[in-house]
Amino acid sequence: MSSNHPHAVPNLISEHGVIGDMNTLALVAQNGSIDFLCHPNIDSPSLFCGLLDPQRGGEFRLWVDKDGLKFRQIYLPDTNILITRFLGDSGIGEVSDFMPVDGSGRIVRRAKAVLGDMRFSLLISPRPEYGGTVPELRPIQGGCAVSWRREADGVRDEVHFLTSFEFEIQGTDVIGHRDLRQGETAYVVMCPNREGVAPLSRDYVASAFTQTRDFWHHWVARGSYPVYWRELVVRSALTLKLLTSARNGSIAAAGTFGLPEVIGGERNWDYRFCWVRDSAFTLYALSRLNYFDEAEAFIHFLMERVTETGTGEDSGLHIMYAMDGAERLPEVTLDSLSGYDGSQPVRIGNAAYQQRQMDIFGEFMDAVYISTRARGKPTYAVWFKLSRLMDWLCANWHLPDKGIWESRGPDREYLSSRLMCWVALDRGLRIAHNESLPADVERWRTERDKIQRTIVEEFWNKDLGAFTQYKGGKTLDAVVLLMPLVKFINPRDPMWTSTLDAVRRNLVHDCLVKRYLNTEEADGLQGEEGAFTICSFWYVEALARTGYVAEARLLFEKLHAYANHLGLYSEELSSSGDHLGNFPQGLTHLSLISAAIWLDRALNSASDDPANFHHQMIEDPDGVY
Repeated sequence: MSSNHPHAVPNLISEHGVIGDMNTLALVAQNGSIDFLCHPNIDSPSLFCGLLDPQRGGEFRLWVDKDGLKFRQIYLPDTNILITRFLGDSGIGEVSDFMPVDGSGRIVRRAKAVLGDMRFSLLISPRPEYGGTVPELRPIQGGCAVSWRREADGVRDEVHFLTSFEFEIQGTDVIGHRDLRQGETAYVVMCPNREGVAPLSRDYVASAFTQTRDFWHHWVARGSYPVYWRELVVRSALTLKLLTSARNGSIAAAGTFGLPEVIGGERNWDYRFCWVRDSAFTLYALSRLNYFDEAEAFIHFLMERVTETGTGEDSGLHIMYAMDGAERLPEVTLDSLSGYDGSQPVRIGNAAYQQRQMDIFGEFMDAVYISTRARGKPTYAVWFKLSRLMDWLCANWHLPDKGIWESRGPDREYLSSRLMCWVALDRGLRIAHNESLPADVERWRTERDKIQRTIVEEFWNKDLGAFTQYKGGKTLDAVVLLMPLVKFINPRDPMWTSTLDAVRRNLVHDCLVKRYLNTEEADGLQGEEGAFTICSFWYVEALARTGYVAEARLLFEKLHAYANHLGLYSEELSSSGDHLGNFPQGLTHLSLISAAIWLDRALNSASDDPANFHHQMIEDPDGVY
């Protein structure tokens, strides 16, 4: 792109890497554009959002200003430092992007002429408040200040862009250029709230790079990774870590809002919040890699918000929270953004916060179970709240709800909810027994066993030869793949192998798995969505646990081929390989980790005997998966 046409063309979801500091994150496209950043937190209004509207969303771009270049992106190994390379016949340029993990909220961008002389260009087009506010730009010493009034509270906000580039302010854009000889560097740093901070320099950029690199290297070094697919698992773990909040202990489901599950359709949601389900699954995946601090921080976050168990249908536990713990997340449609590839409406907030989803108790109790196995007995204050939740569940596990996929249709008795209620009581019993904690054990066991009988008797459809999506239903749901993963059923049980065959016939297309067959009656929404990537990895793991290791390995490798150039995934995949939905998606990366670990275990056992894998499952002390 020449400097005469500074605004970038739309980037694909898959053309991005991600950087972050565990407060917020930014998407960096292969052409050097940061076209998605919410400031100052991951669930704050956007400052740059060109991904959802190239004309009005804004971008922060640093690139080699020459036509005909090829783009390549890599991560500095075992870090979240992203390197974007611009390759041409006359030379090579690089842009290094990272966010220091020191609470400063900065974004550091360093340009370097690696081979030959290079002209780099800079474009800063801030569009605060989801593109709905016109900012004021003014020059300051060493850079430019951008200020605007926040819509939420009317407070004036400001960020500074400090740079070694020569630049000029043109309306609401900053445009700069710098000619670099081979080996020379230049920088631009976004600095929120810079008052009182010493002027920046190349020395700061170099030291911040070193400190950020060392932080991520030390974090990765603490983990235990599988032999097979180590790099893919490390990248997934680093991505999950970016979704955690260093300040609050909460965990975001994904990094973005409004990216469509169906191009041009209405399935455009905001996932920048902390779902109990997604967070618990994330903690399980990280625990398998020997990371437990995140579990303790999240449990503390959640226990501070669990109220004394109410009466009737009030459990005292919400299905989701804002990253700071706020309970209300009203859903609003943005008129300021045209949407990714014209997909509207673009929503912020999420009305699902008002739903009842009974499965959350199972995912959460499994996370607690994993934490206690690693760190010992929970405090009595925590256990008192947990035992009250289990008492409430004993009386209410039969309640209809919206299910694990947050249907916008009628309440039903979903298999996902019934199954995870069983998990909740089962893990509660295990914790009480293992840690000698007071509990109404007889009642918990009685209700757990009742749930098991209802699933076997009321969710089995003999004509389909499988467990169905909801009680009395005739359709499949990929959530059945969790049944052996949570140790509800023996993977050699004929009811399970028949169910697995039904999933293969109805929901599996090559390596891609749909979560269910879309109808407006099924979930209250229009449009045919893509394959859910978490379900695809569930399928791989279910195959491996059932003994079909060779097939599982082949499908895992095929799914790996669907990852973007950096090993990152969005929520869904089309059959043509397009990434759909919010990005990066925590559920996808955590299910990848679990599948990789199980496949690694199976391959290292040097046996394809299903009985051997069943024995390993029985001996495996872990919780979900």
